[in-house]
Amino acid sequence: MTSAGLNVTPLSDWGIPFADKLIVSGPCSAENEHQVIHTALGLAKHKVNLFRSGIWKPRTRPDSFQGVGVEGLKWLTKAKELTNLPMAVEVANPSHVKASLSHGIDVLWVGARTTTNPFAVQAIADALEGLDTPVMVKNPISPDLELWIGAMERLNRAGISKIAAVHRGFSSFVSDEYRNQPNWVIPIELRRRYPSIPLICDPSHICGNRKMISFVSQKAFDLLFDGLMIESHIEPHTALSDANQQLAPEDIGVLLKTLKYKTEGVDDSQFQRQMINLRQKIDDIDLRIIEMIARRMNIAKEIGEHKKQMNISILQPDRWKQIVSSRTAMGKAMNLDEGFVFRIYQYIHEEAIRQQNEATGNCGADLGTRFPYQVKD
Repeated sequence: MTSAGLNVTPLSDWGIPFADKLIVSGPCSAENEHQVIHTALGLAKHKVNLFRSGIWKPRTRPDSFQGVGVEGLKWLTKAKELTNLPMAVEVANPSHVKASLSHGIDVLWVGARTTTNPFAVQAIADALEGLDTPVMVKNPISPDLELWIGAMERLNRAGISKIAAVHRGFSSFVSDEYRNQPNWVIPIELRRRYPSIPLICDPSHICGNRKMISFVSQKAFDLLFDGLMIESHIEPHTALSDANQQLAPEDIGVLLKTLKYKTEGVDDSQFQRQMINLRQKIDDIDLRIIEMIARRMNIAKEIGEHKKQMNISILQPDRWKQIVSSRTAMGKAMNLDEGFVFRIYQYIHEEAIRQQNEATGNCGADLGTRFPYQVKD
C-alpha cells in the first residue's frame, strides 16, 4: 500500500500472528539469561505477540548500564525456541543490524536518539538494503514530525516496506506527571498524512512510571493506535535500567484484559444517520468560523495600514493583554477551557501580526507560535 510516497506493508502481512492489536513487550534491557527467558515465558501466557529487549543501550551517562551486547542475542534465540514468540531488538548502527539478523532476530527498532540523527538512520538503511526486515521507528526525542517521517523514508527507499511508527513521547523541560510529553497532536498528524503506517504507542517511556501506563495505553487505543510497546521484567524493582516503568508479566496480563478497543465506525444505520446530521452541523459552523476569521484578518490589515501612516508599532502589548483577558473570560462563561481559548487567540494574534506586516511592507519575523509541523496533504 502506498501512502503519500511511502510503500508500506500492513501489519497483518508482517508474518507476526496477532488478533486486534500488536502487543510488544519485554525488558528494557536483557540482563541475564534467566531474566530474559522467564520474562518471555511469562509474557507468552498473555496476549503478547512480539518479545522486545534492549541489547545495546544508548544511555545518557557513561557509567550507566550499557547493555550486555551480542551475548544477549543468544538468550533471545533461546527464548524464541521456548516460546515461539518472534523477537525484536533496538539497533543503532550497521554492526547491530548484522549481529541481530545473524541471530535470527525478527524485528528491529530504531530508538529515539538514533532517529534524531539522519546519518545514523541512513547507515542502518544501507545495512538493510535489499532486505525487507520489519523495522519500527521511534519518534525523535524532539517534537519534530519531519525528522520522524524522514527516518521512515530513508528505510523505505532502502527497500524496507514493513515499517511501523512508535510514539514514545518527546523530551521537555516541563516537569509534570510524564517522563516524556505525549504531544498526541504529532502522531495524529502523522496518521493524517500517512494513514497506512502502523502506529504503535510506547506508554512505558511516555509515563516513566507504572501507575500511568494503563491510562496512556487506553488513550492510545481511543485514538485508534495499532498496538502497544510495554516494558516488562520478571522483577521490575531490580531492573538495571528503567525500573520504575516496567511491569511484571502477570501485570501485563491484567492490563491487557482491562483495555477496551475502539473502532472508527459501526454498521448501525441509526448511529450513522445521527453522525451525518451532527457532522453537517459542525461543517456549517466551521464554514462560519473560517468566514469570520477571514473578515477579522481583513480588518487587521486595515488597522496595519493606519498604524503605518501614524508610525506606530504593529505589536500593541496593552491591546493584546486586553484581548487575552476578555476572550478567555468570555470562553470561561461559556464553559470553555481558558487555556484552549488562549491558544486559539495566540494563533489568531500571530496571523494578525503577519497580515499587518504584509500589508505595510514590513519584513519583521512572525511570533513563531505555530504547531510543530506544517500542514501538508
